[in-house]
Amino acid sequence: MKIRKVGVLGCGLMGAGIAEVAARAGFETVVREVSEEVVEKGLEKLRGSLDKAVERGKLDAAERDKAWGRLRGVVDLGALAECDLVVEAIVENLDEKRKTFAALDAVVKEGALFASNTSSLTITQIAMATRRPDRFVGLHFFNPVPVMKLVEVVRTLLTSQEAYDAAIEVVRGFGKEPVTARDNSGFLVNRLLVPYLLDAVRAYEEGVGSIEDIDKAMQLGCGYPMGPFTLLDFVGLDTTYYIANIMFDEYREKRFAPPPLLKQMVLAGRLGRKSGRGFYEHSRK
Repeated sequence: MKIRKVGVLGCGLMGAGIAEVAARAGFETVVREVSEEVVEKGLEKLRGSLDKAVERGKLDAAERDKAWGRLRGVVDLGALAECDLVVEAIVENLDEKRKTFAALDAVVKEGALFASNTSSLTITQIAMATRRPDRFVGLHFFNPVPVMKLVEVVRTLLTSQEAYDAAIEVVRGFGKEPVTARDNSGFLVNRLLVPYLLDAVRAYEEGVGSIEDIDKAMQLGCGYPMGPFTLLDFVGLDTTYYIANIMFDEYREKRFAPPPLLKQMVLAGRLGRKSGRGFYEHSRK
């Protein structure tokens, strides 16, 4: 199972990042969106990211131009037919993912590998919408994709050894470091990270410390690059709330249950950096 051509479903923040990484690594890359307008917006952001990499000395102009030449944006799902790997990075909704993969399964060549970038849903429930659950894995990238080195490779009970080996090889081909996770909600990182973030909110609710002091304590006391509230604002309070609910539904453990304050802030539209206000105030320029 040799991977040469990569398809990416979705050209939002994560999809564009995955497409950029694949193209920079030398893979012919096709990124698909639901409309020409959305495709153009996604490619514009992707081109901006490549240009910034050149400005910062992370990429030379010639390599940028080569990467850009390997990229193609499409609307037609059939344009992914000859891809060896298709990575899905669409909305975090099980029904939408299953519907998309069922349609994709009908047009993409039989030997291709399918992967989902889901951060919270289990891979098995997505894979069973296709006729190739043995060639289906999770490839969970981290934001920002061009910068973050880790990819969680999720193997289900049905994933073949050949598909798993191909997934590990392509992740390394992207210049990333793979870790293997079982197909449990949250995989490795979010299973450990989400309860930590939720517990920080509970600690604040209970008066253990101020937002600023809790952040400072974890930065300076534990050497974390940022405190939990800064990270919550970066990730998005709505995203964390959504993931926590999915994980609580699966595990039924209190540590995965969203605290009341988190729910109230999401309902109030205080989502973090994306809305201009979360636990901190943010400029939206």
